[in-house]
Amino acid sequence: MKKLMILLLIALALLGACSRNRDRSNLPVEQKLALADSLYAAGKYARAAVLYDEISFERRSGSSAHALIRLGESYLAVNRWADARLRFEQFIRTFPENARLSDAYYNIGISYYEESLPAQYDQALTNSAITAFRNFISRYPSDPRYADAISYIRKAQYKLIEKKYRNGYIYYKMKDYSAALMYFNEVIELGNMDELDRNSLYYSAKLHLAQGNRAEARASYNRLGTRYPESKEYRKLRRRFD
Repeated sequence: MKKLMILLLIALALLGACSRNRDRSNLPVEQKLALADSLYAAGKYARAAVLYDEISFERRSGSSAHALIRLGESYLAVNRWADARLRFEQFIRTFPENARLSDAYYNIGISYYEESLPAQYDQALTNSAITAFRNFISRYPSDPRYADAISYIRKAQYKLIEKKYRNGYIYYKMKDYSAALMYFNEVIELGNMDELDRNSLYYSAKLHLAQGNRAEARASYNRLGTRYPESKEYRKLRRRFD
């Protein structure tokens, strides 16, 4: 009897949910859009996305444009990066004169950046993020988000530099010294003063010593000392050169 009551309650709940869904699907577009907007404002992005998705197929210029851009933003809010990007790209194609076009271009960059993998993995999405943000700033140089887009580009570029350093370190551990030096030199040639540059100089000096290239090793050591005289890496190498 108890199991029967539980099954009955579940069935009633499902029927109620189905009824609510039918009621919502039968709402006029304006009411459905207002409901979706209220859900979005309340932070209920997944539920709002369902309604925005329905409205976007109505093909009524004003409502569908708003619904489509909000659908992309709803997906961004719940970390559905690829789905969000598809909606923003669709928005650009479908509504090329819309006032919110800049939002779509900017958010494409956001979706690529947030979906991109850590530096030790493939960086195709990071490169796509850089391309997307460059596209945004070239189209909207006066947009208030210009500085933010530049910041995202710099963070993405730093991740690519970190990727080079990690590649160099992997080859160093594999004792493929020529390949390791190639990657470390790419980091050093950028001229940044940071941890990646410091470590690249350190390993560059060690690798040149291992290859018997003492002049090149000293050049890396001297540069390390000039840039990072108090670093532990410089102190570790000092006894090898002084």
